[in-house]
Amino acid sequence: MSFQTGLSGLNASSRNLDVIGHNIANANTTGMKSSRAEFADLVASSIGLASGNGNGLGVTVETVSQQFSQGNINITGNSLDVAINGSGFFQLQMADGTTSYTRAGNFKLDRDGFIMSNANAKVMGYATDTAGAVQNVMATPLQLPTGAPIPAQQTSSITAELNLDARSPIASTVTPPTPRATYGTALTAYDSQGVPLPVALYFEKITPAVAGTDEWAVYDSLTGPTIGSMVFDATGSLTSAPTLNLTLTPAAPSIVPPFPVTLNVGTVTQYGGPFAVSNLTQDGYPPGELVDLKIAESGVITARYSNGQSQAAGMLALADFRNVQGLAPIGGNNWVETYTSGQPMLGQPGTGKFGTTRSGALEESNVDLTAELVNMMTAQRSYQANAQTIKTQDQVLQTLVNLR
Repeated sequence: MSFQTGLSGLNASSRNLDVIGHNIANANTTGMKSSRAEFADLVASSIGLASGNGNGLGVTVETVSQQFSQGNINITGNSLDVAINGSGFFQLQMADGTTSYTRAGNFKLDRDGFIMSNANAKVMGYATDTAGAVQNVMATPLQLPTGAPIPAQQTSSITAELNLDARSPIASTVTPPTPRATYGTALTAYDSQGVPLPVALYFEKITPAVAGTDEWAVYDSLTGPTIGSMVFDATGSLTSAPTLNLTLTPAAPSIVPPFPVTLNVGTVTQYGGPFAVSNLTQDGYPPGELVDLKIAESGVITARYSNGQSQAAGMLALADFRNVQGLAPIGGNNWVETYTSGQPMLGQPGTGKFGTTRSGALEESNVDLTAELVNMMTAQRSYQANAQTIKTQDQVLQTLVNLR
């Protein structure tokens, strides 16, 4: 019986060395999780003994369990490298249509704009609006607009933040009259095709319609009629409507018809200081090509374009399981669900028990190389000890055979 006991010990120690060797070999594998051989004794029950005592038959490797502890976060600077800080897995759609899960976030873009793993699996996520709000809770392959440029947006609103000099006289009361261009500013707006349109704004102090107030006429040209006026009280605050309306007309040969634009002047003031423009913005922009990506801790992917615009282009989806040790490894840093792991629970990074995503970083293997080397030496001595039991049993049998 000692032969079988020693043989079982050799087999178990050999299997343990295989597991340790696998851990050591993957000490630098991104997102790799170490494994551990767990042993159980073998016992043969003795027939006819009321006490139920048994005889030992040796040892067996009962299971090889996976250790899903957090690996170190290594900063890479690559915007498509993503690490999960906390619980969860990236969900992948494999080339054959099946679903797998991974902690390795070293992603790439293919020619169609899909975010891919190194195994040519598509990374799954949620569709969002341009502000990053989830539009559909069903995870789909994430595709970024890398092909055609994003379309232009026509200007619909202009916001002016400025101060008009309260010391300025009414333009028509001085000789010569104050030129309209004295208090003016300009910016660039865009039509529906993304063609830039210069917009000029001029301000001229006029005789107020209401006593005890100051009034300024607003123009969009040096010679054209007023587009409205602004009335200020004794404190320099605006008391008239905070918006004015103007019409922009694209120049020939443009086929774009004239379009209305709202001028927001709610923050314009009239104080005893020089005319000064603090901010002048509009909401239109020309078409733009994708130039950069950034992934937030919430998993929102923000695309930056050559026209200076930044828009959300999707959100990474994370999956978690009731029993992560029940996942079955299939190679390539991927796992698949099993009956033991339970079905995946999908969610957004940073919500509930899901970890956050870290762009420009990768999760390193959680293998403790020092500990594995010590374990390897222990397993080696265990193998030698079991071999010694077989050798000793052989010497016992040889002694019995040689009896005369």
